[in-house]
Amino acid sequence: MEDVVAGPARVTVMQADLSDLRAALAAGWADFLAAPTYGAFFSVVYVLGGWGILAALTAHGQIWWTIPAMAGFPILGPFIACGFYEVSRRLELGEKLVAREVVGMIWRQKDRQIPSMAAVVVVFFLFWNFLSHIVFALFLGTATLTNVSSSMAIFATPAGLGMLAFGTVLGAAIAVLLFSLTVVSLPLLMEREVDFITAMLTSLRCVTASPVVMLGWGGLIGLGLILGMLTGFLGLFIVLPLFGHASWHLYRRLVV
Repeated sequence: MEDVVAGPARVTVMQADLSDLRAALAAGWADFLAAPTYGAFFSVVYVLGGWGILAALTAHGQIWWTIPAMAGFPILGPFIACGFYEVSRRLELGEKLVAREVVGMIWRQKDRQIPSMAAVVVVFFLFWNFLSHIVFALFLGTATLTNVSSSMAIFATPAGLGMLAFGTVLGAAIAVLLFSLTVVSLPLLMEREVDFITAMLTSLRCVTASPVVMLGWGGLIGLGLILGMLTGFLGLFIVLPLFGHASWHLYRRLVV
């Protein structure tokens, strides 16, 4: 790895290569095997939430239940991620895992900078929700009214396919920006006393220093989450702990 220029709060970032991703995944898997109970505990929120959203989508007239469930994930996500980071941190230092202390650490984050990062994630979620409605209106606003929850035929039309293509590109751009701002900032905020703006800038610097490798890491996480959801969300019991622990180890390799 090659040293990159030091930035705010005397934080120095390192360039990443594929060996860093392999090492982070190996260390993340080792942490998962060393503390599988914690992985299951932190993952169950997303598995139950996924089942709830799926039930709402398949139940007539109950789609509105998905709104609070989907809005809750961006709020809880940073705190749950801190659970994986804390477990990996303690294992790295050879400290004993005590459930009360691990959960207590997560609880203490409410008085630090993690809530600000959760707010950033929520803003991105709401912004994407707003943009998706605009995209739908631009492409399908003049189409014959149809219930898209019960009839998918409208998406096979030229306008529907155009909407899906444009929406996918737009959503990917927003996802890349959010990933760039959070991939390193969350573990940095948990470990150090820095403000969330500095943390986001540090995270962005890590991505811009090694864009191909870091975006590949984001794509790998996205693919893992998709595969985990395709198994009826049960795969998340493995995917979330693996990438949660691995993200900590990648952070430790990139931020000095």
